[in-house]
Amino acid sequence: MSTKKQKITVAVTGLNNIDSPGPGIPVIRALKESTAFEVRIIGLSYETLEPGLYMHDLVDKSYQIPMPSVGTQPLLERLHYIHQQEKLDVIIPNFDAELHNFIKVADILKNAYNIATFLPTQKQFESRHKSVLYEFGKENGVKVPFAKMVFSPNDIYQLGSEFTYPVAVKGKYYDAQIASTPEQAVNYFYKISAKWGLPVIIQEFVSGNEVNVTAVGDGEGNCMGAVPMRKLYITDKGKAWAGISLADEKLVEIAQTVIANSKWKGGCELEFIKSKDGEYYLLEMNPRFPAWVYLAVGCGQNHPEALVKMALGKKVKPFKDYEVGKMFIRYSYDQIVNLSEFEKISTTGEL
Repeated sequence: MSTKKQKITVAVTGLNNIDSPGPGIPVIRALKESTAFEVRIIGLSYETLEPGLYMHDLVDKSYQIPMPSVGTQPLLERLHYIHQQEKLDVIIPNFDAELHNFIKVADILKNAYNIATFLPTQKQFESRHKSVLYEFGKENGVKVPFAKMVFSPNDIYQLGSEFTYPVAVKGKYYDAQIASTPEQAVNYFYKISAKWGLPVIIQEFVSGNEVNVTAVGDGEGNCMGAVPMRKLYITDKGKAWAGISLADEKLVEIAQTVIANSKWKGGCELEFIKSKDGEYYLLEMNPRFPAWVYLAVGCGQNHPEALVKMALGKKVKPFKDYEVGKMFIRYSYDQIVNLSEFEKISTTGEL
């Protein structure tokens, strides 16, 4: 006997489904396949050429929102307008750089407009920044390569006694490069800081195989789901273009430990290196679903659906199993778009 699906409206960011894709479209695909909800999707975009704007089979209506750099008040005003038009039930932000603003306005959205989110606290969000990840690892029982923040090229030359080369040079939000010499590290410092600002992070380089986990926590220490993946094909930007789900109980246990100890709330991606001696080192903890989160759906764990259920105060049972050996393979797709649509989103901010 089939149960009737609840109709809800969910706003989603991260519609830039390009060579360095955002998580928005995979999250939307997951929600469209929900067995609990009939979901109307409102796309929230920052740029007029985000492909998700024009994917009308997935995105029912789209609105532009202010860039994160302008702060919370313009965001609140825009969301208030969108809510008047669409009666939003849930918002799922999918970019690291925008989460700070959404976390700050989450209580206002809930209390003033009854719009639900399911986000980490400000403390949780800041605790897993790359710049303090080493301390995060100590507090949460997981190995993390040693790292330090640098604010100038001169800082890099003064790290000689603390690091041996090669080292990883990372931006505070995105981007990572491997430098074999201090001069190369300085070169990457300029490129990364120009794009993502300061500080830049210098991290001990650990050799091994990269493995990732997409997971979702309930904010009380329970891991509601976790699926590990190994990249099979990597783009020149370091993004997975193909990957496969792994049978790795130890990796899942480590992910569960991190979420339990940090009491993580919401979706996340844990990026690990498995060293040659079988040790796991946490390289990054991204505070939102990864762009490959749809693999979890294909493996039997619909993490975005679970997040929406928790955001709406529903009981959710943790996923116990997932299918091993499921692959995802991305592909490019040329959408044909009328100029009138581009003009409309560019001039009115709506589509």
